[in-house]
Amino acid sequence: MESLTTPNSILRRQHIQNFSAASELEPHWGYAYRVIPCTNDPGSCAYLDVVYGAHDVGMLYTGIFWATVLGILLVWGIGRRVFPAREPVDDVLAQLSSNETHPQRPKQSFVSRSFSAVSSSVRHRFLPTAPLKSVFGHTTRFQLVILGILTAYLSIWSFVGIVYGKWVTPIKGQPADVVNTRTSLGPWADRVGVLAYALTPLSVLFAARESILSAVTGVPYTSFMFLHKWTGYIILAQSILHTLGWVLIEGWLYEPQPDVWNKWVVQEYAIWGFVALGLLVLIWICSFQWVIKNVTGYEFFRKAHYVMAMVYIGALIGHWEELQCFLVPGVVLWVVDRLARLVRMGMLHCGYQRKEGRWGFSSASAEAKFWKDEKFGDVVRLDFDHHQSPWKIGQHFFLCFTEGSLWQSHPFTPLSLPQSNRVGDVRHSYIFRAKGGETKKIARVLEEKLKEEKEGGNTMTNVVLQGPYGEDIVEGLTQDVNVLCVAGGTGITYVLPVLLRLVKEKVNQNRKMELVWVVKRKQDLEWVEPELEELRRLGPAHGLQIRIFVTAEESTVSEVRTTTGDEKKVSDDVDSLKSVCAGSDQSQNQRPDVNVAVNEFVGNVAQGSTRVFGSGPSTMITELREAVAKRNSGSNVWKGEERFDVRLVCDDRLEW
Repeated sequence: MESLTTPNSILRRQHIQNFSAASELEPHWGYAYRVIPCTNDPGSCAYLDVVYGAHDVGMLYTGIFWATVLGILLVWGIGRRVFPAREPVDDVLAQLSSNETHPQRPKQSFVSRSFSAVSSSVRHRFLPTAPLKSVFGHTTRFQLVILGILTAYLSIWSFVGIVYGKWVTPIKGQPADVVNTRTSLGPWADRVGVLAYALTPLSVLFAARESILSAVTGVPYTSFMFLHKWTGYIILAQSILHTLGWVLIEGWLYEPQPDVWNKWVVQEYAIWGFVALGLLVLIWICSFQWVIKNVTGYEFFRKAHYVMAMVYIGALIGHWEELQCFLVPGVVLWVVDRLARLVRMGMLHCGYQRKEGRWGFSSASAEAKFWKDEKFGDVVRLDFDHHQSPWKIGQHFFLCFTEGSLWQSHPFTPLSLPQSNRVGDVRHSYIFRAKGGETKKIARVLEEKLKEEKEGGNTMTNVVLQGPYGEDIVEGLTQDVNVLCVAGGTGITYVLPVLLRLVKEKVNQNRKMELVWVVKRKQDLEWVEPELEELRRLGPAHGLQIRIFVTAEESTVSEVRTTTGDEKKVSDDVDSLKSVCAGSDQSQNQRPDVNVAVNEFVGNVAQGSTRVFGSGPSTMITELREAVAKRNSGSNVWKGEERFDVRLVCDDRLEW
């Protein structure tokens, strides 16, 4: 029990209680104090018992919810370390046998085969893109199942633990026929409101680039963006239901009207509640893809999103400050995320600058190559060396261009292998197509500099790095795993490092490797000509096949197949090509059938599982998911046919 010295905020929200007549005050975490004993009429006292009982149970449920979330993360994190993707014994045997040119494939253990069979079955069912793409975007069925479980979980907690009933109570000083109708709508509206508060830090956690979730689970932060967006939608739905519930209570069920409504709607906590809901609706509207593309632009949306979210959290504290225990962690997570980004940037750029002979901050000076393309967007390649530790293949960096806006940075995947030279420098190489916004602005700046310099097609520009982010996409990629890389346009940067690493490993002639790259024009091959030439030089010993499709030239679709190690350039192959893809009559702008490419590859696998790496337009990733899912078969994997164990590793930044 508490003394009768009660905060003014509590007195403003007395919840039909008479604090002046109270002998004791009973505290309730996250809610108004309870007057003991109840001095209201019996019906109101029974209603208050339900209200406070439902709130206490609801706070317990939110604790159970967060304990469940943290427990799942803990188990997931432990599982990643105790039960790796392949059983350690199998990996050791594979490495021992890889010393031979024709290694003897070790027999899978029971545990490893069981794990592979289950994984293959799960991919077969849940890897394809979810239905209703107009609603859920390019997300997988598995992500949709996770969302469904979260929604069902919250729906259950929204209704259980509440005594449902109706209490008609008299009003002091009013005629007998003027009564208040009290129902369980009030405690239910409070429950969904509390859950909306409790979800706020989870939504922030899903959006963090410096993600604790990624550190524990190994899942890249980009995979949580779908849940961030839909957690926000759930919070919006809960907030609307909470508001509608109390609007019905104060504007209809309580008497006399309109006096009750007029007194309630001008209270400070009610005003802050309407402000918070208005901000949430505005955030929701601004998140529509149509609004981002045609009205605000992504950078304005991103910055406005931050500002409105912080003001929204402030409005929630003004609405019901007793629940700020859920909101303060959200603010702390956001601040920590921003500080961690600054620390990452400082670690990459602060220190002793060897070339300049001084201590301090220095950006990276990149050599830029420029390809003019008025139809599809100009293309820029950046190359520079930077003193740092090597990143992992598949990770990406955020690049800020000093000749553009210092308040903008964009994610790019290095196409170069992360290898340090003798002095600790690592080579960075990036390619991006300038379609709009900051990248288009930088492309124009570089084009103007090239016109002024009039030298050989190269110029210099400074960039500031932040990263690396993402997962190691070649983790567990042993020599018995077959590799198919599928890329569209600048998506080649995601898959090239994988192949560049594999062709420098020991040869396994039973392993199958293939690259399928779809480009708009023959000129596009110049973007990565040095890397392609290295693949042509080292690839034949590994049986690497390179297939390049040119889809938007004036002639029909062309396919280049490269398997030999002669000295001519890949671009020469394109120029000398006379036949169309697979000898069929295909119109321009047509791409190769991804499903056929995957089926042919897996069908020709001699032994071992397959890993498909993909990066490109959303339509290509959707087709890859469907194709890979079809080729997975848990029953066949259980029988020992490992070629039906097909895993897809793709650049999923398109989900947001």
